[in-house]
Amino acid sequence: MLNDKELDHIAKLARVRVAPEKREQLKKDLSAILGYIEKLNKADTSSVEPLYQTTGLVNATRSDEPREEFPMTEKLEELLIGQAPSRKERFVKVRSILSRK
Repeated sequence: MLNDKELDHIAKLARVRVAPEKREQLKKDLSAILGYIEKLNKADTSSVEPLYQTTGLVNATRSDEPREEFPMTEKLEELLIGQAPSRKERFVKVRSILSRK
């Protein structure tokens, strides 16, 4: 069974807080899941060929070409960019999602 230190480590990696009243049940559930994965890891799969695809379907993609449905004009650009809460020249300015530590 997982101990408190391991649970704290998993919670930190998942970036979640675990309520004190949920800790014991979560340790039990995670231990059961990890135990099942341990059983799967012990299964002999040496004679099984890897399966990469089951349907035979291939990704259907379209060519990346402009459709000209809405030709970008200066007026349209100003309307679109003008709605942004923060902008710099003709670009929408957003907060950084990456932090430097």
